[in-house]
Amino acid sequence: MISLTDTQKIGMGLTGFGVFFLFFGMILFFDKALLAIGNVLFVAGLAFVIGLERTFRFFFQKHKMKATGFFLGGVFVVLIGWPLIGMIFEIYGFFLLFRGFFPVVVGFIRRVPILGSLLNLPGIRSFVDKVGESNNMV
Repeated sequence: MISLTDTQKIGMGLTGFGVFFLFFGMILFFDKALLAIGNVLFVAGLAFVIGLERTFRFFFQKHKMKATGFFLGGVFVVLIGWPLIGMIFEIYGFFLLFRGFFPVVVGFIRRVPILGSLLNLPGIRSFVDKVGESNNMV
């Protein structure tokens, strides 16, 4: 089992609450307050889990500046009060930032018994193959 420090445990909690508030905010027709709280908790949780320096290095790598701009710009747009536009920016930035992890996630999900068979359905399989094949999603 993976051992986590107390700071990383706090970060996991913050990230989990952030994802919950983001999801709940979208369910409630893009509620500004819930989305803003979710954004702040998610970014703070990420910083607690991997550390401030590694978080800064992850977001501000030269080849990820476009993705970081969209993601953090979307957070800012949500915070100033335009939740739908901000979430569109955030989702685009999120996919650009984390596209390198998608092949790993798709490979893992394909090994899960029920979810793996769902990913092999005709309409879904071609989309999942494109997402999981390489890092060039742009």
